[in-house]
Amino acid sequence: MFDKLDDLIMRYEDIMRELSEPGVSNDQIRFRKLMKEQSEIAPIVEAYKEYRKNKQDIDDSLVMLESEKDEEMRELLKEELAGARRNVEELENRLKVLLLPKDPNDDKNVIVEIRAGAGGDEAALFAAEIYRMYVHYAESRRWRVEMLEADEIGIGGMKSVTFMLTGQGAYSIMKYESGVHRVQRVPETESGGRIHTSTISVAVMPEAEDVDVEIDEKDIRIDVMRASGNGGQCVNTTDSAVRLTHYPTGIVIYSQTEKSQIQNKEKAFALLRTKLYDLEQQKAHDAEAELRKSQIGTGDRSEKIRTYNFPQGRVTDHRINLTLYKLDKVMNGDIQEIVDACIAADQAAKLTKMNESA
Repeated sequence: MFDKLDDLIMRYEDIMRELSEPGVSNDQIRFRKLMKEQSEIAPIVEAYKEYRKNKQDIDDSLVMLESEKDEEMRELLKEELAGARRNVEELENRLKVLLLPKDPNDDKNVIVEIRAGAGGDEAALFAAEIYRMYVHYAESRRWRVEMLEADEIGIGGMKSVTFMLTGQGAYSIMKYESGVHRVQRVPETESGGRIHTSTISVAVMPEAEDVDVEIDEKDIRIDVMRASGNGGQCVNTTDSAVRLTHYPTGIVIYSQTEKSQIQNKEKAFALLRTKLYDLEQQKAHDAEAELRKSQIGTGDRSEKIRTYNFPQGRVTDHRINLTLYKLDKVMNGDIQEIVDACIAADQAAKLTKMNESA
């Protein structure tokens, strides 16, 4: 580990030298690449420098203790020595986490797809509530939310909704939301007062860029039509809606949220690229069964990950055995505690796996 850290310090110094060269900003591609690498390495370098400083403090304190006769000074030195040893232990653990292999998609924006499952109208109502939960959470992080498509029902529910979250590290946080979410409550549509269980599925996909997926135009059929549903002027009077059919996979994308056919086409292609990229990611994920065991949950989207129990005001994440009694706050977007716990559990599992293979 320490050889790798020494190499990273040397690389960091090289990057800083390159960034200080006159005219480096004229080459924007090189400049952005250097800045990105610098921002990724900086936290590791900072932690390692602090680690080395505390190691030196330990050595210095031990040397001074050997020659110091004054008892008061010896006590002070012992306190400093104990503090430095605690810091070294904490920093060593932090460095191990910082050196864990990074998911290449972590910095990407995400497309989230929520679908009502078992439970009929009640599942559709819950899907709409979970959508609003994510919107509130995104707003708290100053992420941008963009609706891509929605299939709404008359009582305020959603059979399905797809939206994009644009913000720093969106995938690194939202990827833990993939799976089946279960709700237990007395439905608004139920007059008998019995508690029902309904489910929805959440799929979180890293946004695919043009370089990630190559789409052959011969594999696609493009249909244009008039948008349906409620809308402003022109929405239902022009052929603005776009439907893409991808023959090899059978994926169908329908986009009508914009008034412009061009904008709807761009959104449809962005969503198609992301779904094709996600298919490839899932194939790779399924092939790495052993890696899955080192992470929280199985990563399978059919896996039940969380239960929202309204009568008890309780939220339980089954992957990490976390239960919180603050359902109202969670449904209003306060999910950071759950996210942090999932990240910590994932890192702990990966560290255990890394130590076992060392």
